[in-house]
Parts: sequence; C-alpha cells; structure tokens
Amino acid sequence: MQVKVVDYRAADAAEQFTRSLHETGFGVLINHPLQQALVEKIYADWLDFFNGTDKQQYAFSTETQDGYFSTEISETAKGHTQKDIKEYFHVYPWGRIPAQLKADAMDYYTQANRLAQQLLSWVQQHTPADIAAGYSEPLSQMIDGSRLTLLRVLRYPPLTGQEPAGSLRAAAHGDINLLTILPAANEPGLQVLSKDGQWLDVPSDFGMLIINIGDMLQEASRGYYPSTQHRVVNPTGEGAKRSRVSLPLFLHPREDVVLSERYTAHSYLEERLRELGVKK
Repeated sequence: MQVKVVDYRAADAAEQFTRSLHETGFGVLINHPLQQALVEKIYADWLDFFNGTDKQQYAFSTETQDGYFSTEISETAKGHTQKDIKEYFHVYPWGRIPAQLKADAMDYYTQANRLAQQLLSWVQQHTPADIAAGYSEPLSQMIDGSRLTLLRVLRYPPLTGQEPAGSLRAAAHGDINLLTILPAANEPGLQVLSKDGQWLDVPSDFGMLIINIGDMLQEASRGYYPSTQHRVVNPTGEGAKRSRVSLPLFLHPREDVVLSERYTAHSYLEERLRELGVKK
C-alpha cells in the first residue's frame, strides 16, 4: 500500500490522485494552488492564540459546534476510551472567530473550498459508472450552500509525560465528511492503516497537501472510496517538547443531501457527533 504523491499540474493528475484515493483512502498533492505562506502565517498566529488566555472567551457551543474546544473536552475517537491529546477551534464563516485571526482564516477557507470542489469533480469523473449512478447528485454540487464545511485549527500541545497510558495526540479514526483537505502540519506524526494492518507514515513534507476520504463519501460510493483509519502518534525526544499545529478542512455536504438508502448527511453527522461525545 502506497499513498501516491501527485503533481497537481501534471496532465494525468486527476487519474493518479483518484487512483490513490481508491486504493488507500489518501492522496497527496504537490504544486497545488493553496498559498503556503498563508498556511504558515495561520499556524504561527493561531499557536499564539492557543498559548494565550483569550481562547476561553470562545468556549464551544453544544448546539452550533463552533468555537474553542479545550483538551478537557476533546474528542474521544470511536472505539476508544481515552480523549485525544489536543485542543482546537472550529471555524465557520457564520461562527465566532477572533477578530485578529478572521481575515486569514476566511481567505484560506475560500481558497481551500474552491480547490476541494475541483477535487470532488475529479473523484466524480473517475468513479466507475455503476457507482456514480448511485450518487444522489454530482459530488461537487453536494457542498453548494453547505453551512457545515468546517475549518478546524488544531493544536497538539507539548507532552508532559503525565498523559494517560495509551493516549495519543489523535487515536485511530475515520473522518465523518466527504473529503478532508489538510496542509502538512508543522510537525510529523500522521499515519494511515494499511490493508495488512500496518501503520504507515503519510508523506507530509512541509508544503504538501494531504487529502483523505471521509465516511460520508465511503457511504455514498458504496465503499469504492474507503475512509481509511488514520492517527497522529506521540512524538519522542525533542519533538515531544513542541506543539503540533494542523489545519484540516472537513468538506461537508448540505444537510438534506441523500448519501444512501440509510442516511442523509444530517442523520449521519448527528450519529457520529454523539459517538464522539461532543453532542448528546
């Protein structure tokens, strides 16, 4: 199993990228259009925010799921008992965003959504006809008008050595959404579970863009595009003393989109949020 690194500008980029998604659930792009300077500025500015005390003013809302989530109320991955070692902020265009951070966050949100729509078109184009016939509408249209596409700014804090036994920065999990768009973090640690049960490092050089399938696309494609388990492992040595900042965009369809005979996007999301323990 090998996650392909694909040049976004290559003539066969769509074919190579979607083949990697089909085979591994992940694909990595280089020479993509997202601005690396903007990504790095967001990492630095939000790390300052997480290191300060103003974040407490933005405590998350159970109903809207926007705002700041502390390490104490972090997610517990499905099938696990220990909370992940992380804190994060949920950014929506309609949600609460610190004024000094809003412009860059919205700039990136717009850029990443534009690229994501193209990548969904690639996925649609390279879906086998019998599978594509089951999509309730074209994949790129499923996100039109969605209020739920989420930009999450994550901070994995330095390790203290007092973490509960078995806890990870992010335990093995699958994402809920259609696609996740993830610029490489400022520190390594992302791994994907291979078909033979081995944990493999995902190519994550600074400047790369990592894309993975979410559970909703797996559901809509009847498993053709797999939502592969992945995790963020705890660093050792000097790396354990540093924060890791990550910026995933979780691409969500509109609530009324029909994913399958079993689920709409709304019913699927509600079920998963309850499983994660962030909604009752």
